[in-house]
Amino acid sequence: MTTELTRAQATLVLNGLSGIGPVTLRRLFDCFGDDPRVILGAGVSALRQVPGVGPETARLLANWSEHFDLGKEEEKLAKGGVSFIPAESAEYPPLLREIYDPPIGLYKKGPLEFSRKTVAIVGSRHTTLYGQGVARRLAGDLARLGICVASGLARGIDTAAHEGALEAGGPTVAVLGCGLDIIYPPENIELYRRLENSGAILSEFRLGTRATKNTFPMRNRLLSGMSLAVIVVESDEHGGSMITARMAAEQNRQVFAVPGRIDQPSSRGCHQLIRDGATLLTCVEDLLEELQFSGEQLSIPGLDGEGSAGQKTAASSGPPVDLSGDEARIYGYLREGGLCAPDTIAESLDLPMPSVAATLMMLELKKCVVKRADGTFEARG
Repeated sequence: MTTELTRAQATLVLNGLSGIGPVTLRRLFDCFGDDPRVILGAGVSALRQVPGVGPETARLLANWSEHFDLGKEEEKLAKGGVSFIPAESAEYPPLLREIYDPPIGLYKKGPLEFSRKTVAIVGSRHTTLYGQGVARRLAGDLARLGICVASGLARGIDTAAHEGALEAGGPTVAVLGCGLDIIYPPENIELYRRLENSGAILSEFRLGTRATKNTFPMRNRLLSGMSLAVIVVESDEHGGSMITARMAAEQNRQVFAVPGRIDQPSSRGCHQLIRDGATLLTCVEDLLEELQFSGEQLSIPGLDGEGSAGQKTAASSGPPVDLSGDEARIYGYLREGGLCAPDTIAESLDLPMPSVAATLMMLELKKCVVKRADGTFEARG
């Protein structure tokens, strides 16, 4: 029966057998090659030669069909609208393959594909209004730039990050520490539905798996592993976000921390991270400058200095050629009016203030405008 399985089915079986962790699975693949069917077809004695595989695990693998009903599992996935993505699939988040112990497969809901650059925003469940506002703003700014915002669907900062990205009409993905058929926390059911319809929800755990103190750290390594960078907005010194930041550093990911009030317990973790070498972050521009300095090109229109046809763009001295409608209107207004504050621009052009703020940020990134110390803006060129 093993030889009749597809590679994806065999990976689903391996991922669904309880008690086999990602490190053990990785050792099995290292010993038997990249075809999961070979592992399921191996005998007990051969399996016992793999470091970390004891007699119980070897018997479980050799007699997998007695412990895992593949047909029933596939029916449950289909009924729940869940797809299973093996690690070798093009749909698998590419950066996640680089970590030490990537999952051999992921369960996914939602239409979002992982072709975009991703940045994780994490923080405390017991947060302040300041922290929620910062997370929402950062997520919205990233989403408007086309960067996918990853978080964990938890209360507090995670929720604010997802909502900020969705409100901006941008991509966002939630990574869960339980099966995709379990909505945790339950009050986030509406947010879960929105992600299911326009974003994505991921887990390495099979359906029916409940969250435990062990599954959350496993989830955290996925959040950091699939991301270029991790932003910690609020956290105490021992929160789960600190675990995510530590894992990010171990995975050679950039770690950013948002400063807070010195008398606020929820700021202590971020301040500790900054003392330990994390980059202090106050706005999205801080992240973009740091990532581009480290060699990560985010492919944001107008930041490369040349268009696809070698034409001048906003990075050159001439007028920009790739501005959207609102960008062109605001740039033209500033060219004619000199120094202007955002609220003056919004009133004069009859544009909503959030739209003006986001557009000015894009114009700054495209080097079309300059923000002065007094908060006013001036056109370049």
